[in-house]
Amino acid sequence: MADFLQQLPALIGVIVGALGSYAAIMRGDRVRFQREQAARWEERRLTVYTEYARVLKQTVTLTYRVSAHHGNDPHPHPLSPAAAEPHLAEAASARDPAGEALLMLGTPEVVTTARTWVMTVVDMERFMREGTRDPDAWARLLARQRATREEYYAAVRRDLALPPGHSGRWQVTSSQTD
Repeated sequence: MADFLQQLPALIGVIVGALGSYAAIMRGDRVRFQREQAARWEERRLTVYTEYARVLKQTVTLTYRVSAHHGNDPHPHPLSPAAAEPHLAEAASARDPAGEALLMLGTPEVVTTARTWVMTVVDMERFMREGTRDPDAWARLLARQRATREEYYAAVRRDLALPPGHSGRWQVTSSQTD
């Protein structure tokens, strides 16, 4: 029994060491799992944010083209309202599921800015469908759309902890328009 008592501190040391190793490994695994899970959700949110922007931009491009048909926009490829209608319907159909995914995975700030952007796009669609011929009013709508798009992208970047990005506003020089 005396031998056992002499070896007891060593045995306790081995048990404590084993438990400590087990706890450290489990904590490391848990931290790694949480980090990997956070990265997966960030990837999914980025995919949802990108898809929403893509389908909304489809509608924006179509409104540019139809507005060019009405003489409001300088888009080089005008499109008649009749020719645009099936594309607009397809873009609107794609926007609904993208919007639902955004509601599910997006942060409140991103969802709010997305709503502001889409309401501006809806105003552009209304302007285009009414066949209005007012280049100045169209220019104001475009400026508002660009600003709300920029706010959406800024909110996405903040959510995903990305650095600030480009505004997306391109200056067209006279040599590029010739």
